[in-house]
Amino acid sequence: MSDNSGLFDLTGRSALVTGAAGGIGAAVARALAGAGAAVLVTDVDGDAAAAVAGRICAAGLTADSAALDVRDRAAADAAAARAAELAGGTLHIVVNNAGVTAPAMFDKLTEDDFRRIVDIHLMGTFHCSRAALPFLPEDGTGRIINVTSSAGLVGTLGQVNYSAAKAGVIGLTKSLARELARRQILVNALAPLAATPMTETIRTNEKFAAPMLARIPLGRWAAPEEIAGSFVFLASDAASFITGQVLPVDGGLVM
Repeated sequence: MSDNSGLFDLTGRSALVTGAAGGIGAAVARALAGAGAAVLVTDVDGDAAAAVAGRICAAGLTADSAALDVRDRAAADAAAARAAELAGGTLHIVVNNAGVTAPAMFDKLTEDDFRRIVDIHLMGTFHCSRAALPFLPEDGTGRIINVTSSAGLVGTLGQVNYSAAKAGVIGLTKSLARELARRQILVNALAPLAATPMTETIRTNEKFAAPMLARIPLGRWAAPEEIAGSFVFLASDAASFITGQVLPVDGGLVM
């Protein structure tokens, strides 16, 4: 019988996590560090990112932090280089998680709010993936993990901008997976559904909360920590033959 005890071991690997000051991003940073990775915790709120990194280090794990607005390509380049320094110049894992929402029905949706959501979610994923590419190894351990949403798969009322951006992330993921397969770099996406500050508007809105909950077969929203293990899986050797896929972690919402 083969020994699979090391399948999820990320010791010696580095990771860059965007939007990691709280919610899913913070949980993912902690989980990757817990699996042995050295993690650069980034967020537009640099102080909050530093606090998350501090808590990870206090647990005896390895983390650093940096302020990062993913709309800024130069800042993305600097973050990727800094993350690579954590593992001797190689960046193994990129988690493109940064995101915000600006919900509005289409007839009230402003052009500025449409562009802002696309710039953060889609262009941010582009910037950070491009920035990371020179540092990603071609030995099968390089991973780009993008965060999309059920909104990008099936649409969501009042979130045309968010749905469009997240659908774009799916297209980016699949095309980039095809391009980078020859270099043994794996590109996948997760579509999570968790109770975070970003989803609070939907979860507390009388118009949307009950219908949304009724669509989830498990009947609840996940805690961010329940989502994080899926990222560790895709970052690990256990997922060495998976690329170009979208993994819904949503309690059965889009089954």
